[in-house]
Amino acid sequence: MNDVAKVIPLHGPGRPPVHGRTTNRHSSGPVDRRRFREHEAPAAAEATEESDEQPAAEQHGGSPVDSLRSLVIEQVTGVAGYLRRRITGDYEVDEFGYDQDFADSVFLPALRPLFEKWFRVETRGVENIPMHGGALVVANHAGVVPIDALMTSVAVHDHHPEHRALRMLAADLAFEMPVIGNIARKAGHTLACHPDAERLLRSGELAAVFPEGYKGIGKPFSERYKLQRFGRGGFVCAAMRAGVPIIPCSIVGSEEIYPKIGDITPLARLLDMPYFPVTPLFPHLGPLGLVPLPSKWYIEFGTPIVTDTYDAAEADDPMVLFEVTDHVRETIQQTLYRLLAQRRNVFMG
Repeated sequence: MNDVAKVIPLHGPGRPPVHGRTTNRHSSGPVDRRRFREHEAPAAAEATEESDEQPAAEQHGGSPVDSLRSLVIEQVTGVAGYLRRRITGDYEVDEFGYDQDFADSVFLPALRPLFEKWFRVETRGVENIPMHGGALVVANHAGVVPIDALMTSVAVHDHHPEHRALRMLAADLAFEMPVIGNIARKAGHTLACHPDAERLLRSGELAAVFPEGYKGIGKPFSERYKLQRFGRGGFVCAAMRAGVPIIPCSIVGSEEIYPKIGDITPLARLLDMPYFPVTPLFPHLGPLGLVPLPSKWYIEFGTPIVTDTYDAAEADDPMVLFEVTDHVRETIQQTLYRLLAQRRNVFMG
């Protein structure tokens, strides 16, 4: 066994690397999502054998206590297998820093209690995401803290038949923060810039972007579910150049987790933050105010918008970019209105 992780170049055999902003990252085919199933820890295998002998109702738990017990067992066995692979060096990272073993064994399991129990997310239209090949998910952004991006990544991985990894295109701030930046890299995310976006899409990866940026997550509660400006269409340009479809994604529920009723601008400047939010619970209740409210979530993936019908010149045409950008934005906005009309209660759904 090697005592260090193996690095997989994203460019395939016989293909030259595609150079981007940096010299130590390249692009190509997606990593096999099922690779680590062959390397489960013995403890995990034993737990699986035991669960096969139990009735289905007992496996899934007929009460909250049973559900919690199953969740704890799953977490413990997953971490055991993860630690074994860390010790033996039996794991791989790609040239963006994506560590699939870390994402599948640590990152996503840590998010699932929020996804399944706290926000009780319902996922719709996941069949609109391609089984293979590059695609760009474009979603609305809200909630003061970008938890919506994390929940979307869980929705895609857990509900898509191929359990695809969703590679977020995030702002610079996410990678400048200690610890969080390193976790973001290991989870498969990268900077929201043209070179990185195109390289991911051309390599057959599923990427995601939130064009509203800070304007979306930092908007006041009075403007909830009203989409902010989508920029100049940079995400459309990247999709056109890579020839991949754009998947509109509408998220309902994220606006209510931290209702922003104010902003302490001087403090935000002092801390070099885009805003310092004031909510009904924060900062008045201190750390307790950081707990998100348990709103009911819906994540819906819309019909793909094809881009491979445009020629290379149109990818640089401002009018074409504006037209497609506006189409994507309007699709998401109308879907939000429809989902909101169907929702009877913020917390019960």
